[in-house]
Amino acid sequence: MKRNKLTTWIGVALVAGIIVGYLCNTLAPNAAIAKEIAGYFSIFTDIFLRLIKMIIAPLVLGTLVAGLAGMGDAKAVGRLGAKALGWFIGASLCSLMIGLVVANVVRPGDSVGVPLPDVGTATNLKTSALNLKDFITHVFPKSIFESMANNEILQILIFALFFGVALGKLHNGTNAPNSTANSLLKSTEDLVHVMLQVTDYVMRFAPVGVFAAVAAVITTQGLGILLVYGKYMATFFFALATLWAVLITAGFCVLGKDIFRLIKLIRGPMLLGFSTASSESAYPKLMEQLEKFGIKDRVTGFILPLGYSFNLDGSMMYTGFAALFIAQAYNIPLTLGQQITMLLVLMVSSKGIAGVPRASLVVVAAVLPMFNLPEAGLLLVMGVDHFLDMGRTVTNVLGNAIATAVVAKWENAITPVSPELAESDEVLPLPQDVSLPKAA
Repeated sequence: MKRNKLTTWIGVALVAGIIVGYLCNTLAPNAAIAKEIAGYFSIFTDIFLRLIKMIIAPLVLGTLVAGLAGMGDAKAVGRLGAKALGWFIGASLCSLMIGLVVANVVRPGDSVGVPLPDVGTATNLKTSALNLKDFITHVFPKSIFESMANNEILQILIFALFFGVALGKLHNGTNAPNSTANSLLKSTEDLVHVMLQVTDYVMRFAPVGVFAAVAAVITTQGLGILLVYGKYMATFFFALATLWAVLITAGFCVLGKDIFRLIKLIRGPMLLGFSTASSESAYPKLMEQLEKFGIKDRVTGFILPLGYSFNLDGSMMYTGFAALFIAQAYNIPLTLGQQITMLLVLMVSSKGIAGVPRASLVVVAAVLPMFNLPEAGLLLVMGVDHFLDMGRTVTNVLGNAIATAVVAKWENAITPVSPELAESDEVLPLPQDVSLPKAA
């Protein structure tokens, strides 16, 4: 197969899932039967997502260690991290501000007009109070094996930071080809190459996972729910489109016309993330496509995992947008000062929660009491959350791809790749010379 057909098959699976889900929802005699049918579809989705989670930890650890060890020194790591975090903060502010502005202008919650709920109304959503101490403590791993078992990306990153810099120091301190450091670095690079090949095998099941995920949701929810929440969903997707325009324009300022080549290359991971509503499902293929774009794997292996914890642009936008929607639905006014405070709180509280199930809803639930908004307001948005999750997930994928490419451009770490190789299904070989420029 000379050209990558995965995107086409995922698109076909998406349409087929909608059709089959609609038929099951229509023909099922009652909601209980529809839910049971959806459970059988979910088996295939769960299997695919488990396969994805199986490869995340070794792939992230391998690429991070290999990337950090090849940077030469700690100054190069610090310089790269500072540039990445600068972009992440700017993108986060833009996404939150766009979400708040659009929600204030369109005011999608005004048309809902629901009475305030009883204090005891529950959402069945596990939340926790905002606690900076616990967050900082949680970032540092007790055991790398526990962190890998739980796919704790931030904890893996911390371990890889120490291990990779130490390995790089030993590697650069000896020229002996058979030294322990050189052998270990070579083994780590071989591990990355093997995991990329495993990724290729796993991704062949993506259309099945997409079909099952979409069919399961439509079977239980039906298409009618999209009409009930039409204004809310349309407004949010308009806000996402605005954010896309901002991100692509910013990327164009740095990458030039190559930004459009990047978007073409990552359309497969974007469609996969949209269909499954899972950023994790798109991670392995996104990493592979970024390397096909020409980004050195040292940069990709460091920036992309960092972005998955600190650069969730779509999720950031949703947290502020949903909170304002709930306030509008209950006719609770929020002053400009309160909204600015909410923006700053969300900037901090939404970092590092990528591995939490329904992470955006958890953040919203934790923020609502701070502004005297009823937590039960989450019940207003939970019915269509899966569909909105699809939009914010694909935005997360796009945002991290652009961020990685921009930082790589700043580091002069993009090398030309032939169009034939970029469009092929083959796993790219690891480059022989991929070290970053030394820090000044």
